[in-house]
Amino acid sequence: MEYRKNRKGEPISILGYGCMRFSTNVRGIDIDKAEKEIMKAYEMGVNYFDTAYVYSGSEAALGEILERNGIREKVNIATKLPQYLVGSRAALDKYFEEELKRLRTTYVDYYLMHHMTAMNQWDKLEKVGIRDWIEEKKKSGQIRNIGFSYHGNTEDFIGILDSYDWDFCQIQYNYVDEHTQAGKRGLDHAAEKGIPVVIMEPLRGGKLVNLLPQKAKDLIAEAPTGYTPAEYGLRWLWNQPEVTCVLSGMNSIEMVEENCRIASNAEAGSFTEEDFAVIEKVKEIIRETELVGCTGCRYCMPCPKGVDIPALFRSYNLTALEGKFEARFGYAQTVGLKKDPAFATQCIECGKCEQHCPQNIPIRKMIKEADKVVRPLPYKIGINVVRKFMLRK
Repeated sequence: MEYRKNRKGEPISILGYGCMRFSTNVRGIDIDKAEKEIMKAYEMGVNYFDTAYVYSGSEAALGEILERNGIREKVNIATKLPQYLVGSRAALDKYFEEELKRLRTTYVDYYLMHHMTAMNQWDKLEKVGIRDWIEEKKKSGQIRNIGFSYHGNTEDFIGILDSYDWDFCQIQYNYVDEHTQAGKRGLDHAAEKGIPVVIMEPLRGGKLVNLLPQKAKDLIAEAPTGYTPAEYGLRWLWNQPEVTCVLSGMNSIEMVEENCRIASNAEAGSFTEEDFAVIEKVKEIIRETELVGCTGCRYCMPCPKGVDIPALFRSYNLTALEGKFEARFGYAQTVGLKKDPAFATQCIECGKCEQHCPQNIPIRKMIKEADKVVRPLPYKIGINVVRKFMLRK
């Protein structure tokens, strides 16, 4: 197992165990199966285990397994505050104490503000005293490293990152999402500040394995390296020294063994020109399924009325690659929950975006078509309801 360092110089396994996707049975999480998988990962060198308050049964299962096997002090637990449910200082203690009980521990190694999507969420937490609360918990030793997980645009990610002295952060990042959400620019900004970055959705929930176009699967199968689609995705990430740890939701012994094998020799800078060429060809094949030829260059931005054109087109294209539900949900969480709306319905058809588009996309026409697909009436209603709940002062 390869290891990289946190800000204190402590080793973190480059492969982390994502505990959101434990196998279940009629009673809930299949604790015996999860225990075998977690212990296999531990034996193979994994020392970072990621869970969250809202992962049903996950914290309790992880806590039971670590206690039963006497390895709590030998691993790092990462869990998350449901910041979207917090409305007072008392709520901070309520959720944190409940998590400690579930995890059967007196401290959390890596504690995150969960699912940040916009700068206003951090502003809200500041109003309830999050800075003093974090300082108290770190001083007492109950929290050893503080961070946040993020789903939103690059600008707000950088804004949150610069607003506090974070110990680490967690972002969605893979070769398809290289220039979306926090993206490469966000990853590099964190690295410049010396902040470790944990990666979630390295394979987009397995979609960069199971839902790749057949043409892409054939291309990978013919490559001389013998890498699987998953191995290409993971090695692409670990090739970047700015990446500290990559989370994988492993739910079989075979998957644990395979991922640990890859992580045993995945050094930064080891990706070859041939490897990069394969990834680029796979991305080209994926783009062949796209409904609009947007490259995400953002030359069309900023829109005078705030429409996030690249984010809309990306979600529109994902309806063809991954399915409408996933694309709509992703759009809802990354764009729909921003403090200032960024929807296509705000367009006044000034045409400035089209003047700068290198792909000559008829943007004014296409954003209307895309919005109908990505944000149909039920989703418009749902987004508005959630916005009122999550963005309330």
